[in-house]
Amino acid sequence: MRRVTGTVGLVLALVAGAVTLGAQPSAATPGAPSAAGTTLAAAPNIDVNNVKAHLQQLQTIATNNGGNRATGTGGHTASVSYVQQKLQAAGYTVTLQTCTSCNGSAKNVIADWPGGNTANTYMFGGHLDSVSAGPGINDDGSGSASLLEVALALAAANPTMTNHVRFAWWAGEEQGLIGSAFYVNSLTSTQKSAIKAYGTFDMIASTNAGYFVTGTDAVAVKLREYFVSISVPTETSTECCSDDGSFRDAGIPASINSTGAGRTKTSAQVTKWGGTAGAAYDSCYHKACDSYPSNINTTSLDRYADAEAYAVWALAVGSAPADDYAMSLSPTSGAVNPGGSTTTTLSTSTTSGNPQTVNLTASGAPAGVTVAFNPSSVTSGGSSTVTISTTASAAPGTYTLTISGSGTVTHTVTYALTVNGTGTCSSPGQKIANPGFESGAASWTATSGVIGANTGNGSPRTGTQDAWLDGYGSAHTDTLSQSVTLPAGCASYTLSFYLKISTAETSTTVQYDKLTVQVGTATLATYSNLNVAGYTLRSFDVAAYAGQTVTLKFTGVEDSSLQTSFVIDDTALTVS
Repeated sequence: MRRVTGTVGLVLALVAGAVTLGAQPSAATPGAPSAAGTTLAAAPNIDVNNVKAHLQQLQTIATNNGGNRATGTGGHTASVSYVQQKLQAAGYTVTLQTCTSCNGSAKNVIADWPGGNTANTYMFGGHLDSVSAGPGINDDGSGSASLLEVALALAAANPTMTNHVRFAWWAGEEQGLIGSAFYVNSLTSTQKSAIKAYGTFDMIASTNAGYFVTGTDAVAVKLREYFVSISVPTETSTECCSDDGSFRDAGIPASINSTGAGRTKTSAQVTKWGGTAGAAYDSCYHKACDSYPSNINTTSLDRYADAEAYAVWALAVGSAPADDYAMSLSPTSGAVNPGGSTTTTLSTSTTSGNPQTVNLTASGAPAGVTVAFNPSSVTSGGSSTVTISTTASAAPGTYTLTISGSGTVTHTVTYALTVNGTGTCSSPGQKIANPGFESGAASWTATSGVIGANTGNGSPRTGTQDAWLDGYGSAHTDTLSQSVTLPAGCASYTLSFYLKISTAETSTTVQYDKLTVQVGTATLATYSNLNVAGYTLRSFDVAAYAGQTVTLKFTGVEDSSLQTSFVIDDTALTVS
């Protein structure tokens, strides 16, 4: 903070009065309700130990550069590099603005966080230089370090931004607000009007701290909101001046926020804040003893860092999306014989906000049908196995089961359950058309040459025609398929066919040529050159497809040499 003698009427005129509460300060969580009952922004709690780590770095820089970080010295240049590197690594757009009117043409550090409406920009700043007498740890390492940690917290959270945030670390403050004035004078009128408020944080860790928020801009309003929420009274300051003046002179609303400099604390202020009456807020103001860690008030540093974060989030961060999720089932339907069971998988996903616990229940199950979940609750993004069980007395029919997920909101999905039974089997019998291929390719879709009056390795089991897949002795793929509708409500669903396999392959361990049998997308079986046999009956339970129209498909794949023949005859899909 720049020492100014004489009148302070300009500062006092900024605010009509002070916020004064009689309660002693107490710790509170950022985002807690204010006294007025409003909900404060969900800003993160800034870890004061991280802020102190930055202060240790600034102290080390001063120690290694003649004991100070004054503008135009190596200490200030090293401070600029430290802040710049931290911000760039976090993803900020960093501009080092050379202040040609500052000692040694020192640099301002300007950091913009991407996103938000740049026509509504809120700026937060402090000065990065010290006086030549000392390292400047409270004045203004405290403001610089806290703003750096708030900026890094914003980058780590990466929230949705509604308005734009810009941070600044000024050169030349101790020589007369030169760096901030240089920056403001470099702006066009449009750029100035885009800055809706600027708050400067200069000395926020004074050992005999008061809490001063001086200004009526939006940043000051939010700071006061925060301090009210933690029952810490604030006043306007009678000490002057800092970089807020450069902005105010250009017509930009601005405030100075601090815990006090060289003036003395009154008895009334001790009643509010504790401390020592008649002693300076900072007895090391502009002295060599303004060093780390001896001249730092951890409590005020912590509170002000959290207040800065609150103001950033309240002014520029979009509302957090509501927590929500979605649910789905796979499969969405199935059939089961009385006394049997089937399963489906319920999957969840987080669609907005944070993951949440979803409790699962089911309704709509008829007598004799139960639904169980494993697990019975999931965190959105997880899944649960749903087991649907029936008793022997479960009535045949098709039922809609509703599965509900209860979290911050409730969502439902439905499952179509068919309980098989002879009493309601509307259409028993054999369902494959032209099952023995005696009508040629009628009702079947097949590769050329598969269905016919084959002889030799492909000779039929009965009748005069069959389906012969592969047998070429070269790379080849044959397919054979038919769409079949299975009625609901029957007790038995059996797919059967006779299969003959012959081969010229000699291996007893390697599957060179394969036949795959599928219903819909599910594979029922795979046969190969290792399964050589004459016509053999193959049967499968396909009750899971009751009430559906599915495709029965055979696919034969032969490699580049030595034939394998897969011959199919007398197919059937029998429902009873």
